[in-house]
Amino acid sequence: MSMNKRGINAVIGSGIAIFWPGAFIFGFPGVMGPLWVQQFQVGRGAIGSALFFVLASVGIFMFFVGKWQERLGTRRMITIGAIVTGLDILLAAYVSNLFTLYLWAFIMGIASCFIYLPALTSVQKWFPLRRGLVSGIVNMMFGLSGAIMAPVFTFMLGSMGYFSMNITLGIMALLVGVAASQFTEAPENVMTESESGRGEQPRPTGPEEWSLTVGQALRSRSFWFLWLTWAIQGAAGIAMVMLSTAFGLHKGFSLESAVVILTAFNLTNGTSRLVSGILSDWIGRNRVMSATFLFAAAAYFVLPHVSSLIVAAVTAGVIGFAFGTLFAVSAPLAVDCFGLKHFGAIFGLVFTAYGFVAAPLGPSLTGYLLDITNENFFVVFTYLGICCAVSAVLIRFVTPERASQ
Repeated sequence: MSMNKRGINAVIGSGIAIFWPGAFIFGFPGVMGPLWVQQFQVGRGAIGSALFFVLASVGIFMFFVGKWQERLGTRRMITIGAIVTGLDILLAAYVSNLFTLYLWAFIMGIASCFIYLPALTSVQKWFPLRRGLVSGIVNMMFGLSGAIMAPVFTFMLGSMGYFSMNITLGIMALLVGVAASQFTEAPENVMTESESGRGEQPRPTGPEEWSLTVGQALRSRSFWFLWLTWAIQGAAGIAMVMLSTAFGLHKGFSLESAVVILTAFNLTNGTSRLVSGILSDWIGRNRVMSATFLFAAAAYFVLPHVSSLIVAAVTAGVIGFAFGTLFAVSAPLAVDCFGLKHFGAIFGLVFTAYGFVAAPLGPSLTGYLLDITNENFFVVFTYLGICCAVSAVLIRFVTPERASQ
């Protein structure tokens, strides 16, 4: 098999593997949230905190995953993530209180780390001249999965019931994820059959001599502005996973109609990752990110005044587009700034902002604000709009550090 075909297979396998954690992070809580509120007799803030535990585990494990993949390889790491994803959804069938809900969320965050970061590392090494494109493809599958699966979750919940739905989903995620992960090895660990016979290694994927160490990255301005962007814009984006359906129900729509808002958010959350990734290769990473964040800010300011389901869905779609852009463009931007050699560890540290700060500032805080303000979405959406506007400024200060080496 040619090296080019192996690279394409790595992109496809990585996209399929990350699909399932994306569906269970971006789609599952939004659909199940109203059910959990009734089942556990708690407020939206308590349910919204489930995403805090997803992101907290991301904050804890993403850096370590970046280090571990250097020893274990991307294929093994992604296989582990696929196994954990499937088993965790089987666990979701037995969720009966907040403790088990938070445990499920924490494990799902771990599973996403084991797939997401190795997948991005692998595809960018295979296609160093199209990092925005291939990163966008993987990120598109991560975000688009929620849009695809949210209506499916709703249908399965109504037709199969909660327990049977989770057992079925767990088996599917386990089998498909493990199969896809076998195609995701990075190029330095792959040799074609002809090269293997000669004992030759694959061609280099790109220059890495200028790459910063983790310590050098931590001492740079760009790292901390990227970190702050992930904390603030990450909060504004991930909050909509829980708020979209809640806002629809607040406006008097049925659950099936309210899920349309979540679906629109996740649809653009997924598709923007490809579009923004491609655009960033052409017109610049910072410009694409800053522009989409500003549009998201405007959308948040408008959303409290919307009463039409279609308009609400379109507005949520603008916010989802910015959220997807954050994921898709940050990875190649980090490589531009810090190099590819230690990308996993450095980007893992950037993710601590998403894990430890974005969740409390996003779904947790907004959930509690809704509880104490009697579901005043104007306050919540204005706050999130300001977060987007601030992020649009912060990202402009993230610039390549290569010149200083």
